[in-house]
Amino acid sequence: MSTALFVSPHLDDVAFSCGGTLAALKAKGWTVALATVFTRSVPEPQGFALQCQTSKGLGPDVDYMALRRKEDRAFAACMGVDHVTWGDLEEAPHRGYGSPEALFQPPRPDDVIEAKVAACLKPVLRELKPDRVFVPQALGSHVDHVQVVRAVKALGLPANRVLYYRDTPYAVRDPRAHPDAAVPQGLRPLAVDITEHLAKKVEGCVRYGTQLAFQFGGVDGLARTLTAFHRMEAQAWGQTGAAEVFLAESSQGAQ
Repeated sequence: MSTALFVSPHLDDVAFSCGGTLAALKAKGWTVALATVFTRSVPEPQGFALQCQTSKGLGPDVDYMALRRKEDRAFAACMGVDHVTWGDLEEAPHRGYGSPEALFQPPRPDDVIEAKVAACLKPVLRELKPDRVFVPQALGSHVDHVQVVRAVKALGLPANRVLYYRDTPYAVRDPRAHPDAAVPQGLRPLAVDITEHLAKKVEGCVRYGTQLAFQFGGVDGLARTLTAFHRMEAQAWGQTGAAEVFLAESSQGAQ
C-alpha cells in the first residue's frame, strides 16, 4: 500500500490547498498522513498574536490553537486521514513577527525555526517512509510557509517523491504568484483531476470554522471560491471539471 504525507504549515493549509488530491488518493486505497508544523498553544498571547484570534471573534481567554487542533481532528475524521501529527512549534506572531505586513516579509535573521521544522518532520518521514510528500510552494510568501519549504529542502528528500502544492487562498488572490526560491528549478506543472472529489474537499474544509469568515466570507463563500478556482485551474491546463495543480518532476505525470 502506498503512503502520501501532506505537510501543512498551519492547521488548514493542506485542506484548502490540496484536500481534493488527499481525498482522491484515499479513495484509491492510499494511506494518507497529515503533519502540521505550527500548532503550539501559547498561554496569554499579547499584541499581534492576540489580535490574530480576536479578529476571528475569539476572546483572549480562548486557547486558540487547541480549538484549531480540534478542527483539524474533525477534518481528519471527515477525510479518513490515517495519521495526524502536530508539531509543537509556535506560529510566526509568537516568534517576533508583530504585524500582518511582517508575516509576508523575508524571515527575520533571529528566526531560527527552520532547523526545528526539519527536526519535527524527520521522525514522521522515518516512521511512514512516504511514497509521496506534498509540501507548499509558499505562494504569498507567508514566513511560516517559507520556513517549511526551506526545511523540507534541507531534508534532502528524493526529488521524484515531492510535489509542491499551490498555497490556497493565496493562489486564489494571485494566481500568478511565484514559488519561493527554495522550490527546485525545472519542475513542471501537474494538474490532478479532483472533479469527483471537490464536494468532499469542501466538506472537509468546512471543519475549519474559525477561518471561514476571515478567509472566504463564510461557508457559502468557501464553496463558491474553491469551485471557481479549481475550475479555473483545470481550464488553464486544458482540462474540464476541477483540478489542483502541483509542481513536480515530469516523470510523476505518468504515475
